[in-house]
Amino acid sequence: MILPALTEAKSPYWRPIKYSLFPPLGLATLAAYCNPDDEIDLQDEHVEELNTDDDPELVVIQVYITNAFRAYALADHYRKKGAYVCLGGLHVTSLPDEAVPHADSIFLGPGEESWPRFLKDFKEGRAKKMYISNERTLVNIPPIRRDLIKRHLYFVPNSIVVTRGCPHHCDFCYKDAFFEGGRSFYTQQVDEALAEIDRLPGRHLYFLDDHLLGNYKFSTALFDGMKGMNRVFQGASTVDAILRGDLIEKAAEAGLRSIFIGFETLSTNNLLQSNKKQNLGRDYEAAINRLHSLGIMINGSFVFGLDEDDKDVFRRTVDWGVKNGLTTATYHILTPYPGTRLFKQMEADNRLLHRQWDLYDTREVVYKTVGLSAAELKAGYEWAYKSFYSWSNIAKASIQHDNLKHMLKHFAYSGGWKKFEPAWNFLIKTQVLNKTLPVLEAVLSKVKKSERQEKNVTPFPAIA
Repeated sequence: MILPALTEAKSPYWRPIKYSLFPPLGLATLAAYCNPDDEIDLQDEHVEELNTDDDPELVVIQVYITNAFRAYALADHYRKKGAYVCLGGLHVTSLPDEAVPHADSIFLGPGEESWPRFLKDFKEGRAKKMYISNERTLVNIPPIRRDLIKRHLYFVPNSIVVTRGCPHHCDFCYKDAFFEGGRSFYTQQVDEALAEIDRLPGRHLYFLDDHLLGNYKFSTALFDGMKGMNRVFQGASTVDAILRGDLIEKAAEAGLRSIFIGFETLSTNNLLQSNKKQNLGRDYEAAINRLHSLGIMINGSFVFGLDEDDKDVFRRTVDWGVKNGLTTATYHILTPYPGTRLFKQMEADNRLLHRQWDLYDTREVVYKTVGLSAAELKAGYEWAYKSFYSWSNIAKASIQHDNLKHMLKHFAYSGGWKKFEPAWNFLIKTQVLNKTLPVLEAVLSKVKKSERQEKNVTPFPAIA
């Protein structure tokens, strides 16, 4: 089972720590359906060199858009050696006709139902060319084969997924095509999710779910069940879910300490054009203040290059993030992924520049822009990262919090993430990256209400 490296992960400008953060779980999830006697080797090219000199009977390759050409080359290599090759994943589901020539079988959509069907057919010698997900459920799925994951190669090895998909349907989101033809958002049974958590060693958890707070009933029961487990965890949600009800308080009580939020844009017109309905009319700053009051750090996601963007969008977005004390920011250049409504619309409008999937990495301009030139968009994107993660802006964002411990946590987390690349590289090369996890757990420790300080207390008086 192979996860080929994304093209950007092999460029001279890549950040090794970004691709050594956590183990992806797709292939380990499928491996759980195999016979216990089957000999399985799971390889993640982001953290290890692939062994392609082997002679397996069956090869399974997970395909994303920027590893597609690499995946096809690996598939062709193994087919020439006589192996039976399966291809699946987001890109295969979006462009099955492109993938078919490189595989013996392809898989469209999630594999919890179609993969067991294939295994039965394969053993009986009647495997089909294409398998399509017919039933969407996580009830009674077998435990992930975590024994196949090389935990020591990842910073936070306790990645976990307890839902599939997202209840929202943004025009630029890759996931809609993947879940087309069935339920686009569904959850595990709460007891099974808690059992999976209980099997994981240590304290830290990294939820890979697109929207951990997407189902109130499920998430409430999950967080209630996690109380007393002494966990600290990170996850993703929406502005809407944070502002609605008391779910975010339940998450914080269960151990949520850092959250990824897709703000995407500060423009209402851009939200409308992107079908980002869950953000319309929502008070971003109210959501941020609520999270900060609970001691939760924020990773804000933003997209540049939407049609309403102008030359000042980069400065406005960075300044807003710093002013509101975002701990980290993730910036993207708008990218029309195949299978999305955005891709279909840009294709119809003749706005796509090419289909060099290696460059569809949210770092390059791959479409005809409006309002900004391609050069302005690229330069502005690069400036935004440089500016937000300057030491002065890290410090300014840190002092937006109203207690000293949160200020220090912010400064340590943001600075540590972006300002110590040689140290990260050394830890990765010496394979001791995972040994530093207790430092992250300390940074993610709870900010108690009793530790609250006056707003004017700052560890950075020179810039206050």
